[in-house]
Amino acid sequence: MKITSVEEPKIAVRVSQYPSGDKAEFLLVGKSNVGKSSFINTLIERKNFARISSKPGRTQTLNFYLINNAFYLVDVPGYGYAAVNKDTQRKFGMMIEDYIKSRENLKHVFLLVDYRHKPSEDDLLMYNYLKYYNLNVDIIATKYDKITKNGRVKQDKYFNETFKLNDDHKFIPFSSMTKKGREEVLEIISKYL
Repeated sequence: MKITSVEEPKIAVRVSQYPSGDKAEFLLVGKSNVGKSSFINTLIERKNFARISSKPGRTQTLNFYLINNAFYLVDVPGYGYAAVNKDTQRKFGMMIEDYIKSRENLKHVFLLVDYRHKPSEDDLLMYNYLKYYNLNVDIIATKYDKITKNGRVKQDKYFNETFKLNDDHKFIPFSSMTKKGREEVLEIISKYL
């Protein structure tokens, strides 16, 4: 798939603000600072289109990026960031849950996890939450290039044991530096278009 156009994101905090129409949507979830903005920029081949912040927890809305006038990448607030108070975390959770439960346009979810670390309890909770709603979900292991070849054997073991992955849910190593995994993600998106 060739990315020919990208529009500034449509911002939403409630159902009434979601884009109208029936374009396919692909949800991006993950902890704060997992690299969602870098993931988006790599997919669309634009530097700094999705703003990368030095402070985690900057995304506080649902951001709908219209790609090729054909589908949306939907970026949501990251989870697990301690500097955001409990009330705000609860609002984020409700906003994401409203989207997941009500959005027929949602075709697939990409759960981004930091490959450099063991999957967290929050990562596993999110994975099980998405499965509970019978959503198509794949694990995207960001920052893959930061781990040595020897270290990858250990990390792969952690990820497989934690998520108990099967054929329905892919594990995709991803690097914004080398673009590893980009074509595989775009292939998944293409299947729904």
